[in-house]
Amino acid sequence: MEKTWRWFGKKDKIKLNMLRQIGVEGIVSALHDIPNGEVWSLEAINDYKNYIESFGLRWSVVESLAVSESIKYGGEDRDLLIENYIKSLENLGKAGVKTVCYNFMPVLDWARTDLYFQWADGSSSLYFDKAKFAYFEIHILKREGAEKDYNSDILQKVEQLKNTLTDEDNNDLIDSIIVKTQGFVNGNIKEGDKNPVQLFKNLLALYDGIDKDQLRQNMKYFLGKIMSVCEKWNIQMCVHPDDPPFSLLGLPRIVTNEEDIDWLLNAVDNPHNGLTFCTGSLSAGLQNDVPKLAQKYAHRTKFVHLRSTNVFENGDFIEANHLEGRGKLIEVIKIFEKENPDLPMRVDHGRLLTDDIEKGYNPGYSFLGRMLALGQIEGVMAAVNSYSK
Repeated sequence: MEKTWRWFGKKDKIKLNMLRQIGVEGIVSALHDIPNGEVWSLEAINDYKNYIESFGLRWSVVESLAVSESIKYGGEDRDLLIENYIKSLENLGKAGVKTVCYNFMPVLDWARTDLYFQWADGSSSLYFDKAKFAYFEIHILKREGAEKDYNSDILQKVEQLKNTLTDEDNNDLIDSIIVKTQGFVNGNIKEGDKNPVQLFKNLLALYDGIDKDQLRQNMKYFLGKIMSVCEKWNIQMCVHPDDPPFSLLGLPRIVTNEEDIDWLLNAVDNPHNGLTFCTGSLSAGLQNDVPKLAQKYAHRTKFVHLRSTNVFENGDFIEANHLEGRGKLIEVIKIFEKENPDLPMRVDHGRLLTDDIEKGYNPGYSFLGRMLALGQIEGVMAAVNSYSK
């Protein structure tokens, strides 16, 4: 597989010459300065592509050409937004950038409660604490009916948190769940916004009355509209699984398991309608056998994210070492190297190591932690390919 790296543009503290030096071949990126819903011009795409290529790299994958919330919930302006999306796809096709990762998650692109969970060795990684998330929903967000989504054990822990968490802890939760994890990805809420909780409530309200079936139909509508331009320019659309792969905030999730993936691939049965196979997101759901899914969907996969998680009985999960955990990356790599070896892949969500701490990297996107993960994965790939000959 092609070794790629998620890069956040010229403002990224990690520079392209650094990436070339550690063996990266392709860049996964987006025009982050263009607001969601606006057209990516051919000129802007070519300028970005040429800059990447000037370092001896290539722009392998767009991650992400974001799907506007109005397309997801079916707002009055969704057709206009889809037309803009089609124009951006056409311009990407003209520029020769052919793989587009996106998601169809309502409001939250991904969710964690702790961005710097400490390991015994002093490194840190992302963590999802189900009781903390429930506390956020019930006592900070004050979402009506949130208590019904949790069992008695979780609700008991929520009451304990209510008596122990400080205002500073509450602000940290707000920052972790709806500011830092979203601002650099989808732009719905960004650092510096006043009253992010109210902004978040406003976004949630847009999905009133939208259940799983309706969200599925909205996704089918979107994919049906864009497939002709994908066929014309040979663009591979690859949806990212929901992260985490279960319902949050009373919102439907529609890319969480085998049944969901079957539905979306069959709803618009076109070879350009494919999957980003994210071992981390899928492994965070106990319902998923990750190698089994990799084998089943290898030929509809257009892009691979390699990371792993450990999931606990209470529903909490943590980013695991890339060679451990439920992602079973060694097995998954064997499958993709055999069944679809030309795919771009990137390592994902490396640990924050000591020398990364003061660098101000986006959460989950450290340099040294991901470099360590890339070295581990490159070694597995080399071993797999050596023994298969």
